[in-house]
Amino acid sequence: MHLSFDQINLTRLPDNETDWFCNRILALSIVILFIFGFAGCQQQQKSGLPPGDPDNGGLLLSDGFEAVVVTDSIGPARHLIVNDNGDIYVKLRRSYDDGSIVALRDTNNDGKADIIEKFSVYESRGNYETGIEIYDGYLYFSTNLHVYRYPLIPGELIPDTTRKDTIVIDDHERRYHAHQTKPISFDDQGYMYIPYGAPSDACQIPARTPGLAGQEPCPELDKHGGIWRFYANKKNQVQEESRAPDERTHPVGTEYATGLRSIVAMDWNPVDGQLYAVQHGRDYLFRQWPEFYSRWDSAMLPAEEFVRITEGSNFGWPFCYYDQMQEKKVLGPEYGGDGKKVGRCSEFDDPIIGFPGHYAPNDLQFYRGDQFPDYYHNGAFIAFHGSTIRDPYPQAGYFVAFVPYVDGQFSHDWDVFANGFAVVDPIVSTSDAKHRPMGLAVGPDGSLYITESINGKIWRVMYTGDKERFGEQQLARMDVEKRTASNIRTPHEEEDNLERDIALGGETIYITYCAACHARDGQGSPPRFPPIAETEWVTGDKERLINIILNGMEGPIMVRGELYNNPMPAHDFLSDEEIAQVLTFIRQNFGNDASAITEEEVRNLRE
Repeated sequence: MHLSFDQINLTRLPDNETDWFCNRILALSIVILFIFGFAGCQQQQKSGLPPGDPDNGGLLLSDGFEAVVVTDSIGPARHLIVNDNGDIYVKLRRSYDDGSIVALRDTNNDGKADIIEKFSVYESRGNYETGIEIYDGYLYFSTNLHVYRYPLIPGELIPDTTRKDTIVIDDHERRYHAHQTKPISFDDQGYMYIPYGAPSDACQIPARTPGLAGQEPCPELDKHGGIWRFYANKKNQVQEESRAPDERTHPVGTEYATGLRSIVAMDWNPVDGQLYAVQHGRDYLFRQWPEFYSRWDSAMLPAEEFVRITEGSNFGWPFCYYDQMQEKKVLGPEYGGDGKKVGRCSEFDDPIIGFPGHYAPNDLQFYRGDQFPDYYHNGAFIAFHGSTIRDPYPQAGYFVAFVPYVDGQFSHDWDVFANGFAVVDPIVSTSDAKHRPMGLAVGPDGSLYITESINGKIWRVMYTGDKERFGEQQLARMDVEKRTASNIRTPHEEEDNLERDIALGGETIYITYCAACHARDGQGSPPRFPPIAETEWVTGDKERLINIILNGMEGPIMVRGELYNNPMPAHDFLSDEEIAQVLTFIRQNFGNDASAITEEEVRNLRE
C-alpha cells in the first residue's frame, strides 16, 4: 500500500516556511501511524487470534506471548482437551451434582467461553479424578477406579451421554489411596496407557513409619508403581498381575513399565513413537530418616523425574530415587541407603531431567502446533502443581516449564514458560497460592491452554510476536524468574529457613512433623490432606485425637464436608510430653479453642 503527501487532506498549507515544515512532519506522522495500524489489523486478521487480556490474566510470560482468560471459575479443574473445532472439555476432580466434566465453547472468537455446560454425573469416591482425552471420535475420561467414554456428536458441544462405555475397571484390592489418579494417553497403534500409582512412599507397612525398612520384594509392584497398557477400543478391561496379555478368560491389562511411584503427567510423543511421563518423587526423607537427611535435603529431594518410557522400563521405585544435585540414582534409606550409596540403583533407568523435589508435575504436553516460534516445536510443556511439603522453606512449583527438543532429543536444561499463578511470593503455605497450574492442552490453532485446580480458571496462551526474531533476548525475562522467584529457585539453607526465629515447643513440633501435610496455617491441602483448623476432629474427643497420633489412621473420613482418604502414619516415636505439647498447640491455634492435653492423658492411653 502506498500513500503520498498529496493524499493527506490538509485544509491549508501555511505561507511561513517553518510552519510548512511542521505541517509536513505532521502529515508524515499520520501516514506512518496509518500504515502501522493497517499492518496490525492485517496481522490480527491473518492470525485469527483474539486479543490477550491487558494483564495476561495475571501470568508472567516471555516477550511476544499473550494470554486471555477463557473462564475463571468452573470449579476445581484437572486435565483438559481441545477438540478440532476449538471446543474445550475439562475434567473436574470428582463428580458433582451438576456434572464432572465441563464443556466450553467460544462462539465469537473473542477468546472467552460464552457457552459453559456441565455433564456426566455418577457416584464418586475420590478427589483425584483427572484424565480426559479425545480418541477415535470418543471423549475418554477417568475416575479414580474407571476409564469411561462417550461418543462425540459432530457439531454438538455435549457428547451422547446415553451411550457411556466402560473401558477399564480398577477391580483389585487397596484401590483407595492417594496415588490412584489415572491420566490417559493413546499411542498410534490402538493402545491406551494408564498408570497405577503406589500407595506408599517406599513400600513400608505401615507406611511412613520412621526407621522402618521397606518390604523386599515389594508386593505393591504387582499391581502398583507402574504403567499398564490396554486396548483403546475394548470394553471392561481389568488389570492383572500377569506381565503378558492373556485373553483366554477375559481382557486383561499388560504391565508396560514399572518402578514409577506416582504418575499424573504423561503424554505419547508421535515424533519418536514413545511414551513420556514426569513422576512425583517420594516424600518425608528427614521426618523418617533424620540421621541421613537434613530438612533442607528433604525439601530439595528426591527429584521429580522426566522420563522416556519404553516397554519393560524400570525406574527403580521403591528401592532407589534420583538425586538431581548428585546427578545419579541412589539407594533409598529403607533399603540400606544413606543418601550417597548407589548399590543396585545402577541397574535402573535414569531420567532425562531431574527437576527439584516436590514441584508436583501434574501434566505433560508436547507442542506440535505452528503458532509458536520454532524454538518450541516438538518440545515439552510441564505443569507443576506445586508442593505441600517443603517446610521449613517456601513452597515450590506453581509454574509451567518448557523442555526444548534439539537435534532429535530433549534438552537436559529447561525454561520457565509461565509463572505468576500463585500471585504471592513467597508461598509459605499451600493454601496461600491463588492458583495451582494443573492441565495442559494445545488447541487446533497452536494456542496452549492451561487449567488451575483451585477455582477453575483457564488461560489461553498465544504468540503474537515476530517468530523469526525470537531468541535469547525474548527468553531473558523468564531466565531471571528461574534464578530469582522463590517458588522456582534453590532456597538458601539458612537465609530462606522460615523457622529460624520460631521458639521451641508445640509449634516447633507441629512444623517439623505436621505442617508438611496440614500446612503451616492448618488449612491442609485439599483434596490430599485435611485441614486441622476449625474441625471437630481436633477440638472434640481428646482420646480419639491422642489415639490418632499414637496409632495412625487409615480409611476415608469427612472433614468440613470434604472427603479425604490419605493414611495418617502413627507418630508414636514422639514422647508423651511432645505429643501433649503439639496437640495442645493445634487445639488452641488456627481458629480452634479447646482445652489443653496433658502428658498424663497421653501416657495413660499409650499404656
